[in-house]
Amino acid sequence: MELTLLGTGGPEGLPRSDCPCASCASSLGDAARAATALLVDGVLLLDLTPGAAFAAARSGHSLSGVNQVLLSHPHDGPALEHPAGLPAAGRVPDGRELALMSGHRVRAMPLDTPGTGYAVTGPAGERLLYLPPGGAAAGLDGEPPADAYDMVVADVVARPDALARLRDAGLVTPTTDVIAVHLDHDVPPGAELRRRLAAAGARAVPDGSTLVVGEYHAVPDVPLRTLVLGGARSGKSYEAERRLETFPDVVYVATGGTRDGDADWAARVRAHRERRSGSWQTEETCELVPLLAADGPPLLIDCLALWLTDAMDRVEAWDDAKWAGGGEQALRERTAELTAAVRGTRRTVVAVSNEVGSGVVPATAAGRRFRDELGRLNTAFAAECEHVLLVVAGQALALRG
Repeated sequence: MELTLLGTGGPEGLPRSDCPCASCASSLGDAARAATALLVDGVLLLDLTPGAAFAAARSGHSLSGVNQVLLSHPHDGPALEHPAGLPAAGRVPDGRELALMSGHRVRAMPLDTPGTGYAVTGPAGERLLYLPPGGAAAGLDGEPPADAYDMVVADVVARPDALARLRDAGLVTPTTDVIAVHLDHDVPPGAELRRRLAAAGARAVPDGSTLVVGEYHAVPDVPLRTLVLGGARSGKSYEAERRLETFPDVVYVATGGTRDGDADWAARVRAHRERRSGSWQTEETCELVPLLAADGPPLLIDCLALWLTDAMDRVEAWDDAKWAGGGEQALRERTAELTAAVRGTRRTVVAVSNEVGSGVVPATAAGRRFRDELGRLNTAFAAECEHVLLVVAGQALALRG
């Protein structure tokens, strides 16, 4: 089954004609995208967008063989441009299946938002899923097990949880080719878009690309171990959470725990919880080694600085005499145990830590000791990670990977 993406942008295209934002200003040339529309084997058109006939011609295809046009957008979606000779556009009722003379079968998938998703099965059995902008499949929990899709074309940026639901249901596996479409100005084009999609195991392609559903394609590797560094309020925690938002079962390891009577800390904890998926579990612990040694879903550890505070408390590192009398050696052993566990883990791990090497020199000996030890811990932990990021002013810079 051959799929041609006549457009890959949001409903208003990219750049938007009336938007002065930085993403729109840089979405020029190959980064420009028309509204998303899909041509399947030259006979099925999914979404009827302005300029579809010209887009098909530019990609070396024609709409003359199209015998079915289906709409995915809500009924009050964007205006349609209906080229002469095309059959009238319609939609399949949720849960119903449409059989085409070409041998394709199209089943309408119910969504949690207005609109319609389409599962297309080709004549040879290849399976394609297309979801509209902002849409995610609904009711998957009660569905009988089904084979994974060979390709999923969806709004990965705006609805990462849509991909998480499909993974949870076994409909997206590591071999599924996930194509991001409905791309709008939420993410700058180019390297930043590729980085975010790679973290989700997805990719974007230019308008006019023709893909073969079921053909092997190297799916972007999701790093097993990632360290996200950053200063205070840099956006490092948000970046770490975003790296796992397309996965259904994540264990969020909060090393800071709770602090009775501290209203500011309670507000920070509440803000983090509200950002996270409701399907994630939370563990409030500094015992990281057993979690890393066990099999299970991905771990998000936030953060190593608080883990180190706890570790230094346990060895009484703030007392100079006890530090010199064995506390330093005891801390070295704890950090070595942690980094060894990171090296040996089979779980996907994203860890957050404070980058302290560029700040003001602490005024106290205890502060300088903590800064030095956190620098050593960050260095050792980063050495065991395939991917290391530094977040500055909300912008993630790749230091490794």
